[in-house]
Amino acid sequence: MSNLSSLYKSIEKIMWTDTGLNGDAQRIEQFAWMLFFKIFSDKDKELEVMDDAYRSPIPEAYRWDAWAGNDEGITGDELLAFVDRDLFPALRALDISGENRRALIVREVFEGNNNYMKSGTNLRKVLNKLNEIDFNRAKDRHAFGDIYESILKGLQSAGKSGEFYTPRAVTQFICDTLAPQLGETILDPACGTGGFLTAAVETLKSQTRTVADQQELQKVKGWEYKPLPFLLATTNLILHDVEVPNITFRDVLDRPLRDYGRRDAVDVVLANPPFGGVVANGNETNFPAQFRTKESADLFLVLIMHLLKEGGRAGVVLPDGSLTGEGVKQRVRQQLLETCNLHTIVRLPNSVFQPYATVATNLLFFTKGQPTQEIWYYQHRLPEGQKSYSKTKTIRREEFQPIEDWWNKREESEVAWRVPIQTIIDRNYDLDIKNPHQAEETHEYTSAELLELLGQSFAKSEALLNALKGEVL
Repeated sequence: MSNLSSLYKSIEKIMWTDTGLNGDAQRIEQFAWMLFFKIFSDKDKELEVMDDAYRSPIPEAYRWDAWAGNDEGITGDELLAFVDRDLFPALRALDISGENRRALIVREVFEGNNNYMKSGTNLRKVLNKLNEIDFNRAKDRHAFGDIYESILKGLQSAGKSGEFYTPRAVTQFICDTLAPQLGETILDPACGTGGFLTAAVETLKSQTRTVADQQELQKVKGWEYKPLPFLLATTNLILHDVEVPNITFRDVLDRPLRDYGRRDAVDVVLANPPFGGVVANGNETNFPAQFRTKESADLFLVLIMHLLKEGGRAGVVLPDGSLTGEGVKQRVRQQLLETCNLHTIVRLPNSVFQPYATVATNLLFFTKGQPTQEIWYYQHRLPEGQKSYSKTKTIRREEFQPIEDWWNKREESEVAWRVPIQTIIDRNYDLDIKNPHQAEETHEYTSAELLELLGQSFAKSEALLNALKGEVL
């Protein structure tokens, strides 16, 4: 582990010197496509040994060993020209007519990502470092999986790219609470870097006993419509022993809700859908008239309710803004309470997603098929002596232990309270109910937090204005 950690640090140093790379998000994207290709190529070699009939979907001239595997191979301008003019165009045009899933993954990865490095010499140095790792060795693969997780965590402070990353304490708690089982179909409809998916895969792996059980991992599926997180999630699942990740590169809001039929229904949904965003391309018209809105989080909640099977369960991260509001927002919440049992809302501090965002968030747990009779609220507290979460003091998995201890023997306390459905109805389905057992906490915003909130407000206003212009013009 220490050797691989130092190897990655040396790769970082090489990339920092390259003039084509600006910022953490771009460096992560650059490294990610090379890492993906190396892992994919190592798996190709293993499959060729295990199956005489297997053929890599990548043409021989573009396979890793042909241009990257030789430490003394092409470098400098020649290497750069090959990658930009030959490799990327060839992989973006891979033949997928035979419905080869591995070919499709490669094509989608390279269609959406780019080579940013400007020095072919630096590029060769990075490739040579990657050549030191054999991803067919379980020890190397699993050890690098831990390093990869720290790389993904860096996205949280990488500007707008922070939207792709959900703190792993949150993804693990939601997954542990829903407890997916072998045989169930599990979905994250906005999977980002794959945190929920890898948590589900690890949960199922602990239940596997046979080769047939291993195939059940393919029932863990994700949807993602942005190229960088699609690449990162795909690589993440491969590092977690999923041979062909079941991740679809698409905008899930771009088709009518009615087109999602029985074959699309799932048993478990784990999700942190994008919030604060404005839906583009008129996708809100794909939803019934009473639910049409440009707020992405609300549309995703409608979609999740629709996709769940009877008895299916969900754990979803939503902002305070989704718990309140009139019009469409109220109708979405009413639909949720009338078609699902929203049994628990865990209220999180507003700093969980810092430094990317400072909005207060909630974890909603519900089961489809029975209307809600009452909702239990639990207020998650910051560790004693800590005023907020930060880049260096992030939320930890063990902080959810008090909630787990409370979960099966629920009693009201200074952090837990029960609200009957009639109270919710009388409030016009407003779910933003504060803790009645303590005075409302006030949060004194720092200058950085105020600027962040102001920036988010400007960005949302600009996006809404552009969307309105698109409809008028």
